[in-house]
Amino acid sequence: MDNKQKFFACFVFCLSIALIFGVTLQTAVAYQAYTHNALTGKVDEMFKQWDKDDSPGAAVGVFKDGRIIYARGYGIANLEYALPWTPQTPSRIGSISKQFIAMCIAILAEQGKLSLDDNIRKYIPDWPKYNGPVMLKHLLHHTSGVREYLTLVELMGKPEGSGYIYTPKELVRTLSRQKELNFKPGDKNSYSNSGYFLLSEIVSQVSGLKTSAFAKKYIFDPLGMNNTHFHDDPNMIVKNRAYGYSPKKEGGYRLDILRLKVIGDLGVFTTVEDFLKWDQNFYDNTLGDGTQDLINMMLTRGKLNNGEVIPYAFGLNISHYGGLKTISHGGSAVGYQAQYMQFPEQRFSIVVLSNLSNFSTGRIARKIADLYLANQFTESPTPRQRERPRGERPKPVKLSSSQLQTYVGNYYSDELDITYTLDVENNNLVLKLRETSSFLTAYSTDNFGWGRRGLEFTRDREKRINGFIMQAGRVKNLKFQKIRE
Repeated sequence: MDNKQKFFACFVFCLSIALIFGVTLQTAVAYQAYTHNALTGKVDEMFKQWDKDDSPGAAVGVFKDGRIIYARGYGIANLEYALPWTPQTPSRIGSISKQFIAMCIAILAEQGKLSLDDNIRKYIPDWPKYNGPVMLKHLLHHTSGVREYLTLVELMGKPEGSGYIYTPKELVRTLSRQKELNFKPGDKNSYSNSGYFLLSEIVSQVSGLKTSAFAKKYIFDPLGMNNTHFHDDPNMIVKNRAYGYSPKKEGGYRLDILRLKVIGDLGVFTTVEDFLKWDQNFYDNTLGDGTQDLINMMLTRGKLNNGEVIPYAFGLNISHYGGLKTISHGGSAVGYQAQYMQFPEQRFSIVVLSNLSNFSTGRIARKIADLYLANQFTESPTPRQRERPRGERPKPVKLSSSQLQTYVGNYYSDELDITYTLDVENNNLVLKLRETSSFLTAYSTDNFGWGRRGLEFTRDREKRINGFIMQAGRVKNLKFQKIRE
């Protein structure tokens, strides 16, 4: 090849790249061609810090009276290929997925294939009897007392996003091995992802279809949500999807995605434009028998044993903001964040999807509501405050080396089927699990802290250590027995 030919070949190559890049940018711009005005300029300003070509970002949709009045993507959905965010970008929505599983249950109830009063033992025969039946309605409303599976797998050394894989069958077995509930079913309202995972397994068992296939057949296809699915196949290719990221301490980002088959409490991929179709179905239902009875079921709030009605319905929080009724839910899944907020009486909704783990989708959704509904609020808008126990932590104490040695040994939990090793290193009690080691903090004799978890050691009649009981947030009274050498 002579110099002329080389120059021509290089010119053609560069021109092709330029054309492809130009078409990509033009396409991205075309996909975001929604009318701009003074309000949308203020919306854009909220996303300004992420609207760069080297940052994960987000997409926003603002819905009013059955149409999108504004939608736009900001930043990058895939940093490896500089794929921009658009309103058509599929992204994980974390716990917002719960309302889709709830709709599957509602449709099956409407079909007469299950009852919300069914005991879970009808579908999972190995489920313990406990101190009261766990019913499907308890799982739906987070009143079951079932221990949080995300905490359980973390205690097994398989935290979400760690790369350790666990299957739905393994998860069912783990939950079925738990000897206690956190409280008697119906006595309290405590958020638990376990309930919606179990509901997803029940959908599959009752319908005879994979839950993802059932949702596609009875929800996504009828609504025309062609870019929405339950992601129960980690090897599935999703065109133009957003990949999840988390910031690194030293700057930049790391890939942060899930490779699990577990769905129910999470698992849905969707787009801003697809979500409009789901949002509008609340006003004019076309699913199931096509009546508003199905929507009324979805909006039925839970009731405790003492008669108290709680804010949580079928994967939806029923509340107020600025004095206006809201139907909402947030979601997170490792490197993703999402928020859905509907004002049904104003026929106004906001959805924010992000592929950055520390993105405040809820805060931004509320700020957008403040912009568009300011003249309709009947009271000053205040963000919903999460209730967190604020009990003071005890002060650490120093135990002698001989005292620490009494705790050394292996401790087994048959509920987790896992063994912890406790050892003393540099005059500190250390808990070892898989490849990790963690220092325990002594608060008194036999009482230690492991991060936010608490360990209370137990003794036999001879005052010898024979195990410990762990308190770990949404997992109460988890027992470990010391293995005698």
